[in-house]
This record gives sequence, structure tokens and C-alpha cells, in this order.
Amino acid sequence: MDEPANGAPPAHTPPPEPDGREPLDRLLGLIGPRVDEVRALIEEASSRWRGDAVRVGEGTRQRLRDVFRELGLVTRDDWDELELRVAQIEHRLRLLEQREDEKPWPTVA
Repeated sequence: MDEPANGAPPAHTPPPEPDGREPLDRLLGLIGPRVDEVRALIEEASSRWRGDAVRVGEGTRQRLRDVFRELGLVTRDDWDELELRVAQIEHRLRLLEQREDEKPWPTVA
């Protein structure tokens, strides 16, 4: 009942293309490369944004370290380094004390 009496295709279907491809296939063929370009542009923009965010973070961290130093505050890295140095000095002191304990006492004659 959808077809007219003269046997022609219904008016809402597009006529076939000369190259034999459906209009949807043609449209996807035209849009496909552009979608890939858009994906590439989005990926490039997001990688640039991530790089900028890292650089901003590093710059901010360095500025904060400089401000802390000017104010006389100790950063966590400085504190950890000082703890390590103190532990090394304590260890060396224990070694020296053990060496002193092992030496025989001089005898007075």
C-alpha cells in the first residue's frame, strides 16, 4: 500500500546515487576523515593542557620553596635531608664510642 499505483518508489526515499552508494554511505565517507581530524585536535589540545598544568605546578612549587626559605620555614624535603644527616652523625658517633670502649685502658706503672 505504500507504493503508488504506477510502481514508482515512494517519494521519501532518495534516488540512488550514480556511483551506486547510498546517501548515508556517502555522508559517512565525507564526515569520516573530519571526525579523525577532530579527534586528533582534541588529543593534541588535551596533551598541551596536561603539559601546561605540569609546568604551572612545577613553577608554583619552586616559588613556594623560595617563599618558605625567605620566611625561614623548613620544607619537608629539607627536614628529611636533615633527619638523614643527623642519623648518619649519630651512627658515626656510636662507632667512635664503641672503638673507645674496645681500647685497653692504659696502665700506670
